[in-house]
Amino acid sequence: MRALVTGGSGFIGSNLVDALLERGDEVAVIDNLSTGRRQNLDGALAKGAELFEIDVRNRDDVGTAVGRFTPEVIFHLAAQIDVRKSTADPMHDMQVNVGGTINVLEAARGAGVRRVVNTSTGGAIYGEGKIIPAPEDHPVAPESPYGLSKFCGENYCEIFQRMHGLSTVSLRYGNVYGPRQDPLGEAGVVAIFCGLLLEGRNPTVFGDGLQTRDYVYVGDVVDANLIAADASATGAINIGTGVESTVLDIVDSLSQQTDYEFAAELAPERPGEVRHIALDSARALGELEWQSRVALGEGLGRTLAALR
Repeated sequence: MRALVTGGSGFIGSNLVDALLERGDEVAVIDNLSTGRRQNLDGALAKGAELFEIDVRNRDDVGTAVGRFTPEVIFHLAAQIDVRKSTADPMHDMQVNVGGTINVLEAARGAGVRRVVNTSTGGAIYGEGKIIPAPEDHPVAPESPYGLSKFCGENYCEIFQRMHGLSTVSLRYGNVYGPRQDPLGEAGVVAIFCGLLLEGRNPTVFGDGLQTRDYVYVGDVVDANLIAADASATGAINIGTGVESTVLDIVDSLSQQTDYEFAAELAPERPGEVRHIALDSARALGELEWQSRVALGEGLGRTLAALR
């Protein structure tokens, strides 16, 4: 398969690029390297992957790159992912997450791409969980411009499918963690805590530490993308574990990976934070035959090992 990955130098994108190459696919990457790391692609480029160092906000550049590479599938992961930045500069967030998605869809349509696998978010779209684990028809109540922009991106995928027959699917991730993660967004707590543990320092936890998230390992997310590329399912599909894990669960699990007392230091809670969320991935199991396989403790161990 010829696959193009936008945001391919980032945390999830670079893991996906490696998996595609490992199974023998031809791969190209679109990334402006604003938040991703070129070194994440060193191995991929050595194996023949092609890098288009462009910004998804530039319609002409995206169209040229897609037209030149002629992919069969586009995995769209390029995004502005920082909730705090989206609040500080919602226009920039919209330009990247909505405008960039439209540019990718337009390019895909023009080049005859078979399928677009779009990256979206569960927790940031659903807001505070009214049903836990939250199914795909959970009320949409984003509490940040980031969540709103990702939901808008999903809807553009839907309209391109209805208007132009472009096959699309939007994967709504839980809080993804694992090797190569940067401390951006809420799931970045894992990367931050792992770094502190290796430095022999204790983590700061905002509030009581009992707020919950659905932490899903990056390898499981990569598998979901690969399956979704060859499936016929459309619309939004949750990709998570269905399990609520607290911030203190992360601290406790990591403390078992070291020989010193790794303990949380509590600080005042931050306003506007979702208190509880987890994702119901029954549709992923039924239509993609996908389910998470890496338990939190095992995934944290793998993440820590990659940093050592």
